[in-house]
Amino acid sequence: MDFRIAAPLVLLVAALAAAPASQAVSRRDKAAAAAIAQRMAAAEARYGEALVKVGNADPEGRAEADAALEDMEDAVAACVQQRGCEVSNLLATYKRLLKVAADEEAEGPEEDVDALGADAGHAGLAAAVPEAGRAASLLDSHTHRFDEMVQYNPAVQAGIRRWLTDMRGQLLDSYENYQYLRAEMWPHYERAALPEALLFGIMAKESNGKVHATSRAGAAGPMQFMFATGKRFGLGMDATGFDTRYDPNASAEASAAYLNERMRELNDNIELALAAYNGGEGRARRVYERNGGRGFWNAEVYREFPPETRDYVPMVIAAAWLFLHPEDYGLTFPDVDAQPAALQLRKPTSIYELAICLGNRDTRDGYLRTLRNLNPRYMADTALPAGLSLNASKRMAKLYDRYCVEGPRAELAQVLMRSDAALAVVNDKGAPVPRAVATSRERPSMHRVARGDTLSSIARKYRCSTRDLARSNKLKAPSYAIRIGQGIKLDTCKL
Repeated sequence: MDFRIAAPLVLLVAALAAAPASQAVSRRDKAAAAAIAQRMAAAEARYGEALVKVGNADPEGRAEADAALEDMEDAVAACVQQRGCEVSNLLATYKRLLKVAADEEAEGPEEDVDALGADAGHAGLAAAVPEAGRAASLLDSHTHRFDEMVQYNPAVQAGIRRWLTDMRGQLLDSYENYQYLRAEMWPHYERAALPEALLFGIMAKESNGKVHATSRAGAAGPMQFMFATGKRFGLGMDATGFDTRYDPNASAEASAAYLNERMRELNDNIELALAAYNGGEGRARRVYERNGGRGFWNAEVYREFPPETRDYVPMVIAAAWLFLHPEDYGLTFPDVDAQPAALQLRKPTSIYELAICLGNRDTRDGYLRTLRNLNPRYMADTALPAGLSLNASKRMAKLYDRYCVEGPRAELAQVLMRSDAALAVVNDKGAPVPRAVATSRERPSMHRVARGDTLSSIARKYRCSTRDLARSNKLKAPSYAIRIGQGIKLDTCKL
């Protein structure tokens, strides 16, 4: 099959990758969407008949195949505009046709393959239209096409060794965290035609799936965006003062856009795109151009990146590789029941209190990290009002109804949250010793941050609100990052 038939397929996959998510639909919209699906099915049947004619050297076959593909393009275009039409449902048709195209080229004359400039059904399309061809290669992570796009070399093997030895716990934590975040993050990579394994690999290396992670350099969130870079891709402070770099949904969307932008600049080379993600896009672009477009593992290219980036690239690929091939390495990822659900608070509480009363059934570490990841706008010790809806899982919602609304565990969680270590000190009669009340002159005006301090622990020590303390010290939510030796003003505290 020559490129006159392959080209519309490339345009089709590009449209599929750009399609928006579906919305709530009316009965009329559903009927219109069903009609589009029928058009797609009819076009597929017409295309199959045309291929038979092409194989029998019928001169009408090629024209009919082109017409059928045009019908498919029209159906996709209509689907994109039609509310309730799931473009992803048309993807199955496209994949079948792409396989037919690959099989046809593989069985065709040698000169037909050479005319495309690459192997059939994979790099051939990429050579013709690089971005859409790459999208075709990466549409389905579970077929392991990602494997063909990266090098499985000694550096990646060393990365796998590290993930499976001293970093195994971090890998398993990353996987568990990702399963709860998957519904918010994966659709953005899927729409951008990027593999899920790549998303997991980046997140595992960057943050271990901890939404509130913040680096010393100022990178923040699960995908670790610097402020300036994040701002270019729509991240930053929203109207409420929340930094959306900590939002897993927004950060995944920005990450996918950033990677595709780098891929277009760097000839769809995943290793170089990852090097840009870690070491800076300007550096990666200059290295790529100075070295005539050579890949990351070329000695001249490799030496121009800093040690951190040389470590980062194979570690991301190694985590992605293990995501796809766990059984090859005796790796068992945790079985996580992460089906999303809303948790409607029936009484005032905090995330800390919920973490206590929910327990840790079917988990090793309980649900504190999960609640914080799914609700990044709230500090763990913030009082949350009754009626507030939190993001959670179905299992967590059931545990909440059983253990956190009333009963001994709910009461115990409240007791623990109200506990004050100072009340443990008693006089000879066994009565608590009242806390000394400092005068305004005795009250410290500043606390110097020591190892182990958090803003919450400082707020508890001086009896002040974490939020007020953060505001008076101009600390950014939700991480409220502080450093050892930093002076924290206590002008809003009672003691």
